[in-house]
Amino acid sequence: MKVLIAADTYYPHVNGASYFAQRLAFYLQKRGNNVLVLAPSRNFKNEFYAHGTLIQGIRSIPIIVYKDFRVCVPGLIGKSVKKIISLFRPDIVHIQSHFFLCRETLRQSKKMKIPVVGTNHFMPENLIHYLHLPSFIARELQRLAWLDFKRIFKHVDVVTTPTQTAALLLKKIGIKQKVIPISCGIDLCRFKPLAEISSIKDIRQKYNIPLEKNTLLYVGRLDKEKNLDLIIQGFSRVYNTYNLHLVICGKGAEETRLKELVRSLKLENSVTFTGFVEDEDLPSLYASCDCFIIAGTAELQSIVTMEAMASGLPIIAVNAMALPELVHPGINGCLFETGDVIGVSDCIKRIFQDTRVMEEMKKASIDIIKGHDIEKTIDKYEIIYQELIQKHRE
Repeated sequence: MKVLIAADTYYPHVNGASYFAQRLAFYLQKRGNNVLVLAPSRNFKNEFYAHGTLIQGIRSIPIIVYKDFRVCVPGLIGKSVKKIISLFRPDIVHIQSHFFLCRETLRQSKKMKIPVVGTNHFMPENLIHYLHLPSFIARELQRLAWLDFKRIFKHVDVVTTPTQTAALLLKKIGIKQKVIPISCGIDLCRFKPLAEISSIKDIRQKYNIPLEKNTLLYVGRLDKEKNLDLIIQGFSRVYNTYNLHLVICGKGAEETRLKELVRSLKLENSVTFTGFVEDEDLPSLYASCDCFIIAGTAELQSIVTMEAMASGLPIIAVNAMALPELVHPGINGCLFETGDVIGVSDCIKRIFQDTRVMEEMKKASIDIIKGHDIEKTIDKYEIIYQELIQKHRE
């Protein structure tokens, strides 16, 4: 099949939607499909380059309020998108959002009678908080954002989203088409528990993580909606009792403020900020730690949580959005309520106070994540593509 993937966030953007689109393109190509990606360029000009798969970068501009993020400008991209689709002549188009590049790709594809799959990774909360608006204005913007989403996605042939929770959300906001939940998937050959002690030592030394301490790990953006201040505050209540060290991996707008919070709580010797971690180091880093924690309240699935589970870690997570689909309390981890600092520290206690329970949770994480194998995800998308292509040819 010739598959055109359009993504408003793609390499080198750092977020779950970007990572999913990159892996979708890579694994589809690995199976012998002819894949081309449309994404924002890395500068103002159109560009053609390779990153795992071939990418046609469409001219874009930087977003001032979101460092390292770029967006295509409506009104300036129509001719380029039309030309690329006409030259590539895809059998199927798969858009990853309803924003400017994807909506233009959808518009041009419909004109050419090419079937379109639309996958939603969108939660308004992940964008609106950057504007620092009063809550009543933020709520109105969220409502308008969903209306805009519906206006675009009503034109796609098939709607997918990563979880059942996310599918129910789309039905609640008024999506009329059938919404198919398909996991983002995880590479179980790449992310797995490591038995080699030397590898664990090497990765801990590389990122200045103490060898002798139990480790609580976070991986992801350091942005407001991830609620890392809650994690740090909960950690501060119990770290001495269980000889704990908190490892925070990633970068984002909140990094300076979070480091100040760590200093104010006198946790400098018990918290490590690694900065951005290269992809090749991630499997070893996960496996070298003892437990994973996440507090983001707008997760439609969470690829990093799945990576941690595949690496054999118990999970501490906020009881919000789709995270309870991955985290089963008492089985492979613990859930705390939104904004509950004591709940965070109680979850840490439950995981670290009993090594037997921790080992059982590690095994449970590995068993649960088997249902999210990336190969199963690609199987499902290939079936959807083939059925749509056949339907349009009849």
